Amino acid sequence: MKGRPGPTRPVRILELSGAGSRERRDDLATEEPLEIRLTAPGGARKTVAITMRTPGHDFELAAGFLHGEGLVEPGGIAAIGYCVDEDLPPEARHNTVTVRLHGPIPDLPALDRHFLTSSACGVCGSASLDALRDRCRPLPRGGVELAPDVLYGLPESLRKAQGVFGKTGGLHAAGLFTAEGELVAIREDVGRHNALDKLVGWSALNEVLPLDRHVLMVSGRASYEIMQKALAAGVSVVCAVSAPSSLAVDVARDFGMTLVGFLRGERCNVYAGQERIAF
Repeated sequence: MKGRPGPTRPVRILELSGAGSRERRDDLATEEPLEIRLTAPGGARKTVAITMRTPGHDFELAAGFLHGEGLVEPGGIAAIGYCVDEDLPPEARHNTVTVRLHGPIPDLPALDRHFLTSSACGVCGSASLDALRDRCRPLPRGGVELAPDVLYGLPESLRKAQGVFGKTGGLHAAGLFTAEGELVAIREDVGRHNALDKLVGWSALNEVLPLDRHVLMVSGRASYEIMQKALAAGVSVVCAVSAPSSLAVDVARDFGMTLVGFLRGERCNVYAGQERIAF
């Protein structure tokens, strides 16, 4: 029987350098599917997502995904575990997570189709501001005030904490920081949206939501999906190493969020929410 997949997998490669070559070992970031199933009292069950992810923190990924999509509130989860249903082959059981609910499976339009996500694109089915306004309110002003020196230190702090990235060079990260720049938690994944779902799931399962007193730092760009998941978690400040998309900026400005992009060295661009930066 196939064992539980880990976050990395070794391979043999041929490395070319100058005019020479050598065979050596290389470590790859693991990418495998994860199916998220919901079950309710009475035996009802439904698959709501299949996502390509890096194994590890799978229960947090499931909880964070459900919270970010507005499908299940944190208090609605009774238990999370790997699936042992008889219809599932043993080698797939560590790639299937069952979330047991206290109540019935929600009757939402989003559940009329399965979410099929990938490590590249995330969940893109409801990418509109109108859909976001239906379930999220603008954030209150204030809450966090950041000094520029704290901002400048976030990327390096995130990078130093990326254990699996150090081995593979192939993972995104999402880090949660205090307003003083102290790292609270970090999660890695081949998909930047999955990394954030894991972080939000950690927050939900540890009952620290909303994250209105924290700062989110992501290793890639700031997309609509990143902003909607951050907003659902109550994050008021989102920082990214790379560029934001136009819709990400629209979300930040419409919902009172602070958005910082191109945060590298001692420079960055503030696209929204400048009032939370203590110049």
